[in-house]
Amino acid sequence: MKRIVQYGAYPAILLGSVWGNLCLMEAGAGFLLSTYLPVTLGSLLIIWLELQLPYRASWKPSGKDVVEDSAFLALVHVLWPKLLAMGVAFLLFDIWNGQDWPTSAWWPREWPVPMQAVMMALMVDSTRYWLHRLSHEWGPLWHFHAVHHSPHRLYTLNVGRFHPVDKGLQFLLDSLPFILMGVSPTVLSLYFVFYAVNGFFQHSNVDVKLGWLNYLMSGPELHRWHHSMWAQESNNNYGNHLIIWDWLFGTRYLPSDREVEALGLVNRRYPTGFMQQMQAPFHPGLDKTAA
Repeated sequence: MKRIVQYGAYPAILLGSVWGNLCLMEAGAGFLLSTYLPVTLGSLLIIWLELQLPYRASWKPSGKDVVEDSAFLALVHVLWPKLLAMGVAFLLFDIWNGQDWPTSAWWPREWPVPMQAVMMALMVDSTRYWLHRLSHEWGPLWHFHAVHHSPHRLYTLNVGRFHPVDKGLQFLLDSLPFILMGVSPTVLSLYFVFYAVNGFFQHSNVDVKLGWLNYLMSGPELHRWHHSMWAQESNNNYGNHLIIWDWLFGTRYLPSDREVEALGLVNRRYPTGFMQQMQAPFHPGLDKTAA
């Protein structure tokens, strides 16, 4: 039974969340309900699995971790992109006086919704791969991205631990181009469900096995190595949802002879509080990558 759960939980919850979104949209449930209900249910199932089948018992979060990561998740991961999207929408409406943006004809709206969502995922990953890689290899971006790599353990809720500057740059690549191209709310909703549930799974402390899916998806087994304390291990597996770009550019990393050890930054005294991490990128040296 344990092996069935280990190999079946990831595809079952991810596909179930996507299927739930499509069913709700078909039933006319509306954007918010169709998007956030499957994500909420999917994330709760992942959290339940963390309790039943943890990858590492020492990664169980403290109450302080949960409070801090919940603040990041709500304010930076959810609210901040929504405010950015609203600002862009108002700006475009003001510039074009309510008319369609010129690039809105570029998107293949006649395609089936699942095909449009797959196309969006491929396009997002191709650009996010390079932003993510640059965020590790170029100091000015790493100062902000280091916030995401500061936790010493992985569990579902710290998927949202980002600095607003880092999250804003992500928005420019994985949301803004598709807003400009007039991608329908139905497609955006389906993509977001896939993006969110996979993100929760990536950071989860669940002992799942992806098998052959590790050659396609950027799941938890690969992503744990990306959060290693050591740069030679963590500067790999940049894929946001998919691992195909890492295959192409030689950054896929999944050793078969050992498991990941210490996570986080080399500086074990890097601040952990919400307000302290808002300020941390502006203090050189806190995010050092070598001892």
